[in-house]
Amino acid sequence: MRLRNDLVKIAMDRQGKSLCLVLAGTFAVSGMATLAFAERASREAPNSVVQSVEYAPNPELEGRLAIAGSTTMRPLLLRLAVEFRQLHPRVSIAVESAGSSEAIREFSLGISGQRRGDKAKGDSGHDGAAQVDILASSRELTMDERGRFVSRFGYEPLAIPIALDAVAIYVHKTNPVQGLTLTQLDSIFSSTRNRGGQDITTWGQLGLEGMTDKPIHLYGRDKRSGTHDFFQSVALDGGQVKASVDEEPGSASEILAIARDPLAIGYAGVGFEISEIRVVPLAAESGKSAILPNADSVADRSYPLSRTLYLYVNHDRKSKFDPVILEFLTYVNSQAGQQAVVRAKAYPLPEGMIGKNLEVLNGATRTAFSPRLGAIR
Repeated sequence: MRLRNDLVKIAMDRQGKSLCLVLAGTFAVSGMATLAFAERASREAPNSVVQSVEYAPNPELEGRLAIAGSTTMRPLLLRLAVEFRQLHPRVSIAVESAGSSEAIREFSLGISGQRRGDKAKGDSGHDGAAQVDILASSRELTMDERGRFVSRFGYEPLAIPIALDAVAIYVHKTNPVQGLTLTQLDSIFSSTRNRGGQDITTWGQLGLEGMTDKPIHLYGRDKRSGTHDFFQSVALDGGQVKASVDEEPGSASEILAIARDPLAIGYAGVGFEISEIRVVPLAAESGKSAILPNADSVADRSYPLSRTLYLYVNHDRKSKFDPVILEFLTYVNSQAGQQAVVRAKAYPLPEGMIGKNLEVLNGATRTAFSPRLGAIR
């Protein structure tokens, strides 16, 4: 897969768990990044992009931007970074994806997410900046995480929602299960079963004919992942994940494992479409219709595992905003930025969320270099 004008150099850490991207020239993607980027496609057409804000780029903008965090958000961030840099060729952007929860811990404590020795190289051949400017998270920060941040810095982190998303339940294409409730999902994945169900370990317990004694093979994300934490909090009602879950460091490796295992079930960000897997409809409770995640069911939250994707910035509202960070956030919340969100196969923000974001960013422009917003209709 190739795009003109931008080069993404991919550097994996020794465990293959951390992906660092630096944009600088001609763009090429390979390996696991290709699977995540190319096959993250939604089954339903995304809801329409809000048409209220046109974006006018600032051709004089220059500087560096470092984003670290969610592996789920990697395809989205890659798309946004590529298209932003096409408008601002003097800006260098590094994206490191090691998982939301690990990055949140480092962000809250003021620790750099780009470790020495693992940092990507910039255009000039020098190491990329050690300081992470933006945290990408597939879940909200908890009260404890916010508290640690405030204790460290004396102010709240700035949270900017950038897209809607969902956690989907995946099985092998040959699996006949037609739908699950959250209680059943809890009984399958949790050792504590906070939703009150009985332990489920075989496909036969779900009433599947011909699979009476077939064991359920469990797959999920590792503890560094925001998707893991979201699934544990929402689907398992805060319960403990079974020790038998095969926890993968990335969504792509998990999806490939499910594709090879006819008895598998797993959870990951919505949108992976390869021929050997399918998505299972979910119902919030027994007696309600099980539905698939799509633009409408995610936007109105009728799909039980809907969520919002966030960018967090370490910014004291009494201080000037870094012009590159401010310009990037403004772009993401513009019509052009949300169209890039759709091209990355995520769901764009509704008008109300964009309006709130722009209120915050427009307030910031009064104490910083002003980003270039075009007509606001």
